[in-house]
Amino acid sequence: MTSTQVSVRGAAIRTAALAVALGLAACQSGGSPSSLDTVPADPSAGSEANIGSLTAVIQRNPQDAGAYNVRGTAFGQAGRLEEAVADFTTAIQLNPQFHQAYANRALVYRRLQRNQQALNDYNQALQLNPSYAPAYLGRGTLYRQAGQPQVALEDFNSAIRLNTSDPFGYYNRGLIYQAQGDHVRAIADFDVAIALNPNASEPYYSRGNSRLAIGSDNDALTDFAAAVNRNKNSAPFWTGLGIAQIRTGDVSSGRNSITRATVLDPSYQPAREALRTTPVS
Repeated sequence: MTSTQVSVRGAAIRTAALAVALGLAACQSGGSPSSLDTVPADPSAGSEANIGSLTAVIQRNPQDAGAYNVRGTAFGQAGRLEEAVADFTTAIQLNPQFHQAYANRALVYRRLQRNQQALNDYNQALQLNPSYAPAYLGRGTLYRQAGQPQVALEDFNSAIRLNTSDPFGYYNRGLIYQAQGDHVRAIADFDVAIALNPNASEPYYSRGNSRLAIGSDNDALTDFAAAVNRNKNSAPFWTGLGIAQIRTGDVSSGRNSITRATVLDPSYQPAREALRTTPVS
């Protein structure tokens, strides 16, 4: 094995987790965010220059499955999803035991809304490696978005058990507890997610919603402000902030925040409804 091959295989392991973060961030809905808003550890990974250098590695080592896995991740970051699928597929053909490539391809399938194929790949990744936490996390997200909270909860519990330092598992499990009305548990999980990744905006937003639900309006206000400070282009974040401002007595600022949400997304109904039901101060 050449030194180039060794370095590429090492990069393949590192980029598996990076691809997970990218894939989850890309699965946000137009309304309430559905996963952590993350910044890739290497923003240049999807650049043309990086993809070109990875292509040169593949040309020198056409049988190296790890090289295809790394370039597939770069294609995914660049939004070149079909090319990413092709590279992960080649990696799997070269090494049928490559569980990371199955999980990475599943992430791209999710972005392409090919959810059954994504589920098949997550299942295969876990059959090959039952201790691979990112596959539990990805599969759990699929189940949660498909309205199957109990099986999703089992997968998130497995992901957390296998990797207690990953905020994604806690955040997604918190979303399930929140949907079930168990706001105390939800807040506890959002607390951990925020402690592990204080720069992500969605856990603050979600914790703010749960705090509103239990009447902790001042704490909710703090959370929504933190979410907005990290992402000023989210209509849900501004709406949450506005509602908390109104509940804590600052109606004028609240209406201004909600109006900002309607400018960002004129079709966002919660903001329009909040404006309609809030009297002008």
